[in-house]
Amino acid sequence: MMGSFGATCVLVFGFPDVPFSQPRNVFFGHTLASLIGLSFLWLFGPVWWAMGLAVGTAIAAMMLTRTVHPPAGSNPVIVFLAHPTWNFLFFPTAFGAALIISIALMYNNSVREERYPRYW
Repeated sequence: MMGSFGATCVLVFGFPDVPFSQPRNVFFGHTLASLIGLSFLWLFGPVWWAMGLAVGTAIAAMMLTRTVHPPAGSNPVIVFLAHPTWNFLFFPTAFGAALIISIALMYNNSVREERYPRYW
């Protein structure tokens, strides 16, 4: 699967009120970072400098779109190490992020007084 999902779980279940834990950041941060990783891998091949550029570009793109999710910053590295197909964008990335958000919605809203999410 994706190692970055473990860090996502720490945020959404342990710190659900911070901006990095909100559904928009989780879903679009992961999806955008994986898309950028796949694009750089396809364009430049599995070379070290392309991986570095992919990570930097993913961070910049998350900042520009206001969807920063720190665990997603490792997605381009995961892409470069695994050499997946384009289906990786949908499974595990988008599906996994949506599943984590769904479980976080149920869990956080059943055990906490504050509502999750703070915003969409």
